[in-house]
Formats: sequence, C-alpha cells, structure tokens
Amino acid sequence: MDLGLTGKNVLVTASSKGIGLGVAKVMAMEGANVMLFARKEEELRAARQEIMKISKGRVEYYVGDISNKDDVAKLIDETNKSLGGVDILVYNTAPPKPGTFLQLSDDDWEYGSRLLLQSAVWLTRRVVNNMMKNGWGRLIYITSLTLKQQIPNLVLSNVIRLSIMGLVKSLAVELAPYGITSNGIMQGHIFTERTLQLASDSASRQGKSIDDVLKDMAKEIPAGRYGTPEEVGNLAAFLASNKASYINGAMILIDGGLVRCT
Repeated sequence: MDLGLTGKNVLVTASSKGIGLGVAKVMAMEGANVMLFARKEEELRAARQEIMKISKGRVEYYVGDISNKDDVAKLIDETNKSLGGVDILVYNTAPPKPGTFLQLSDDDWEYGSRLLLQSAVWLTRRVVNNMMKNGWGRLIYITSLTLKQQIPNLVLSNVIRLSIMGLVKSLAVELAPYGITSNGIMQGHIFTERTLQLASDSASRQGKSIDDVLKDMAKEIPAGRYGTPEEVGNLAAFLASNKASYINGAMILIDGGLVRCT
C-alpha cells in the first residue's frame, strides 16, 4: 500500500536504535525524508548507513540530548535547514530510570519530567508553526502501555507519561482546524535493548535467568511473542498518512493483546 509519504519530511527522535530506528526505517522505505536524532554520533552514523540502503529519500542526523532545551532548538534549526521543515514529528525518547517511588530521588523526577514531558512540549512548539502554515501536519507521540496498565518498578514511566495523553488530546482539538492530527502510540513488549534491560532487572530481583524472564513475559502476551520496532513503525507510518486523516486524538495500543482492559 502506498501511504503517500514520498517527499514528506519526518523527524524521529531517539532514533539511533530500538523503536525509533524501526520507525525511521519504515518512514524511509515509504519515501519520506528522515532526520534522525540521538545522543551518540557513532550510533547515529551507523543507523543512517543502515537506513540509506532501503531509503527512497534523504536521511540526515543530528547529535543532541532530547532532555536539553537548547539541543532541541538546534535540532529543529538544523532540520529546517537540511530538509526544509518538519511535516511529521514522531516523538520517541530513551527510557526513564527504573525504580520504585521510594527509590527515586527529586533529581530523578526532575530529569524524568524533562525526558518524558518537557521535551515533547519543546519539540511540538517548534514544529507546529510550519505545519500550520502548510495546512498539514502529523504529530505522533510514542509512549508506553503504562498509560493503560502500570508496570512495577517503572514509576517514572507510569506517572509522567500520562501527561502525554493530555497533550495529544489537547493538540487534537486545537490544531485540527489547521489540518494537523495528533495521536499517541502505546506500545507493549517490543523486543529492544530496553526489553533486555527490564528483563535483566527483573531477573536479578527474582533470582531467575534473563532467558526465563523473557519467556515468562512472552507467555503473558496473547500473540505469544514480542513485537518488533518495525511493527511500531508501520503504525506510525499509517497515522502519518492521509489514509488516517480522520484519526485524531487517539491513543492506540500495539501490544499483541497484552492489555485486557481498555
């Protein structure tokens, strides 16, 4: 299916690996121009080389920290200069620090807020003017199933990511008259380095092997397997297309059926 993304300019954050990289790959295969963003240049360079093998458009990257307001501003300036603006923002972040409420410090909460909420506000404020001027735009926020079902030992994600739902729905109302849609993706167990990190943490607390924990986690998923970053990318690409133009203000689960109560 041709999603009509050829020539569109897409900014995907936290895109040197994991879900962000999976999204960037799908967008590139659909013909979009892609700007990658992450903290490590070596990983970004490798990601760009990998994507260029399948890309039908341009692929650029910028090095920076999404929790740093100045870096976000420079990212948008560079994207505007390199690609000519942002038509589609796919907001993704590195994972927050794991821990229970009693284990986390004030500094952890302040950093978590910058990472999981403030960065979304900074990015959105800097891309919507161009979208409004063009009368078309897509805002896609990748969050977590923690918005529907809390995960033990991930209090920062459980609490702060809920704010993204409020942002998604508020923007859907305010920006719809300008041809801009705003939607969120709540992914479940996607097989990434983050999954291995959580499995390792759980294994140490339970006295199990990582393989056993991974198998136990997969058993909870009705689909019987983990999702892939590219499957999240397929959903993001659809939401970015005109075929999804009437989907606005939605928070969409992609979890293999893990969350029973919606």
